[in-house]
Amino acid sequence: MGTEPIGKLLRQYALPAIIAMTASSLYNIVDSIFIGHGVGALALSGLTVAKPFMDICAAFGSMVGVGASTLVAIKLGQRDYENARRVLGNVIVLNIILGALITVVGLLWLDPILYAFGASDQTIGYAHDYMVPILAGNILTHIYFGLNNMLRSAGHPRSSMTATIVAVTLNIALDPIFIFWLQMGVRGAALATMISQAVAVIWQFTIFCNPKELLHFTKKMWRLDPKIVGDSIAIGLSPFLMNLAHSVVVIILNNQLKHYGGDMAIAAYGVINRVTFVFAMIVMGLNQGMQPIAGYNYGAKRYDRMISVFRLTALLATAVTTIVFLLAEICPDLMVKLFTHEEDLISMTVPAMRIVLCVFFCTGFQMVTGNFFTSIGMAGKAIFLSLTRQVLYLIPLAMFLPLLLNLNGVWFALPLSDLISAITAGVMLFYQIRNFRTI
Repeated sequence: MGTEPIGKLLRQYALPAIIAMTASSLYNIVDSIFIGHGVGALALSGLTVAKPFMDICAAFGSMVGVGASTLVAIKLGQRDYENARRVLGNVIVLNIILGALITVVGLLWLDPILYAFGASDQTIGYAHDYMVPILAGNILTHIYFGLNNMLRSAGHPRSSMTATIVAVTLNIALDPIFIFWLQMGVRGAALATMISQAVAVIWQFTIFCNPKELLHFTKKMWRLDPKIVGDSIAIGLSPFLMNLAHSVVVIILNNQLKHYGGDMAIAAYGVINRVTFVFAMIVMGLNQGMQPIAGYNYGAKRYDRMISVFRLTALLATAVTTIVFLLAEICPDLMVKLFTHEEDLISMTVPAMRIVLCVFFCTGFQMVTGNFFTSIGMAGKAIFLSLTRQVLYLIPLAMFLPLLLNLNGVWFALPLSDLISAITAGVMLFYQIRNFRTI
């Protein structure tokens, strides 16, 4: 990572991550397609209500996994292999503890949480049935995502990709069986997801059990180390806050949409989210490919290579989000019809998609910039960037604009916050890159 050409390295690390993240996004996409056509628009609304709860659960796993994987990349760059293995053990133990706590709390207060997140009497049943299996397998989900991050940082991006493809392929195969054949509806979709992740975890464990691997399980790695835990959480705090803030924003948007447009508006937002989610996962795959390269060269004080990998990643991410922008403006109806055949939902979603994604071309740059600061351990700057779009800009806009524009005010709040946050990221990046070039 310190000598190979940057383009070759990014392709080597990012391509498997892109495939893995795109495949991973199919969890929600496939579930939504089957449920939208097989159960109905209200079920889609129920899934949209449940999604912020799932994202909050995932935020804790992301905090541990992303933070620890960055720490592993830096340790490997410093040739500190023993502590890199200790980080691996701490990831698993910490994910088990956090996953168990979230499961207990979630199951005890599930319905009140879902009502607070935007559920109505018509959609609470769908959201509840989906979340029970998801919460029951929450520990597996945490371990699955945590170990995938470890595989990438340990130099096995293709193994990480394989684990994800195995999980997604199995999920796609099980969805129609549980949803249609066994007539389990949304609960069947959730069960298919959890079973597929369990199989993927078994695959991951077989890799880390191999003593020939540089990063493998040892007897001394399982004790929680306060320094490793603290450093992992500090570095992973940015993606944690970003995911948490995103969940809070979705909760506020769900409630605003329910107030101004009803359950159908929530379903429309769910469809838009799932369309953008696929392309956002491609950008996340680029970010994951950039992360170990930037972290390694930062640890090795090769700032020129670190800047080069950021520049290339940001350019590719912007190209991806520009494609989404063009599709949304030219042919939104084709994307919406993948999820539903109900005309009421289609007629509401198409104009909303054009508004929401009208400046989406600039979000790729903002996402890469925030991840860049995370990759080199600058947690404070990464946290600030993660909060700008989600909290400092979007929440006030989502509360104020509907007072003037009703339902359209909710839709316009999203692109306006995207534009302002991209400008903020550009200003911060300019000054940071200037400091590195001076060094």
